[in-house]
Amino acid sequence: MNRTAARRQLSRDGWLSLLLVIAPVLISRQLPELAGRFGESLALPLFIIGLASLFLNLPRFTAYKHALIATEKGLDTGDESSAWMALRAVRLRALWIAALPAWLAAIGAPLGLEPVAQVLLVCGSLVLLVLYRIPRQLQ
Repeated sequence: MNRTAARRQLSRDGWLSLLLVIAPVLISRQLPELAGRFGESLALPLFIIGLASLFLNLPRFTAYKHALIATEKGLDTGDESSAWMALRAVRLRALWIAALPAWLAAIGAPLGLEPVAQVLLVCGSLVLLVLYRIPRQLQ
């Protein structure tokens, strides 16, 4: 795999992750709200779990940065293709974890999670997606 194809694939992965962060929340907002104490009693714990899930990205971000460094060292060598594949694998795992707060917001929408809480969780996921972008130095 050459550098251009790898960057194109990583770009597609980023846009797909963005879609997977935003679409579930927008779809779940259209679902009818579950009335009752059951939904209301789960909304706050779900928000707290969503905030705590932001911290699950700390080890993933460290692994991502190490993969970036390894990819940069592997440029213009025989290991370049495997370095790009390793970077993609690490980044995909990190993007899945980064989307977790937004998915929890999508689950919480029908359970009565407030719109402000949903926006905060989605924005947290979006900020994490920005952290996992591919730097220009790898061109």
